Amino acid sequence: MEINEKSKYEQVLSQYNCELDDAEIKAKVRDIIATKVPENDTLDVKKFLFGSIELTTLKPTDSDVSVMAFTERVNAFDNEYPNLPHVATICVYPCFAEIVKDTLEVEGVEIACVSGSFPSSQARIEVKVAETALAVKDGATEIDIVMPVGKFLSGDIEGVCDEISELKAICGENVPMKVILETGCLTTASNIKKASILAMYAGADYIKTSTGKEKISATPEAAYVMCQAIKEYYEKTGIQIGFKPAGGLNTVMDAIIYYTIVKEVLGEKWLTNKYLRLGTSRLANLLLSEIEGEEINFF
Repeated sequence: MEINEKSKYEQVLSQYNCELDDAEIKAKVRDIIATKVPENDTLDVKKFLFGSIELTTLKPTDSDVSVMAFTERVNAFDNEYPNLPHVATICVYPCFAEIVKDTLEVEGVEIACVSGSFPSSQARIEVKVAETALAVKDGATEIDIVMPVGKFLSGDIEGVCDEISELKAICGENVPMKVILETGCLTTASNIKKASILAMYAGADYIKTSTGKEKISATPEAAYVMCQAIKEYYEKTGIQIGFKPAGGLNTVMDAIIYYTIVKEVLGEKWLTNKYLRLGTSRLANLLLSEIEGEEINFF
């Protein structure tokens, strides 16, 4: 039985070119940044990017009080800037899902919870299932899990896919699940491509670069490979998977670069805040400042 399961996943991977040249990927990304990014450095793009932000607080110091205040800022923003899009999502630990649900007043803002023993994914599957189920019960409308990177790197692709599938089953059809690949730990474009394909096949509704907790987080090269995988998966299956760069988005230009990669690789169909998300908090004030033409520290 184990051999059949493994061959099934290997058969899926065999449908895609996963033998990639890292230097070639770097060159393609360099070309996109040099030739395509300037045309996207516009006010309209910055407004769109603001509306794609997943406003995130994942600190050891988070508390009911601080998360409530964090959520109230989103409520206040909607009143103070009625002509700008609100953020797409508030992202918190599962223990704060109910606080966000009870405090949030803005329609259309999702409640995302990092689950499944974030950020390490090192826990028994029963623990991950329980945490995810409780997050959904408490009000999470989206779930972010971390792919079991250790299993992937040791060749246990069956274990990787089984975990993702089991957690997607807990989320159900109505709660989208993002799978964080932790691309900085995967080290090669080939590994990132394989992980992307397996995550999508196993049930991911989005694939996400990073937790932001490792030394190397999102990179344009990882984004390019993941977007290529999403494109090829869509062409073969007709299933549209979302993309979320997260970790290391420190400047407005970083966000514009990721927007440009999505636009060039995946096209206009992905340029909505349903299919492109940005995992960050520091970027919210930077984008708002550029949009308004003055320094603003709202969040």
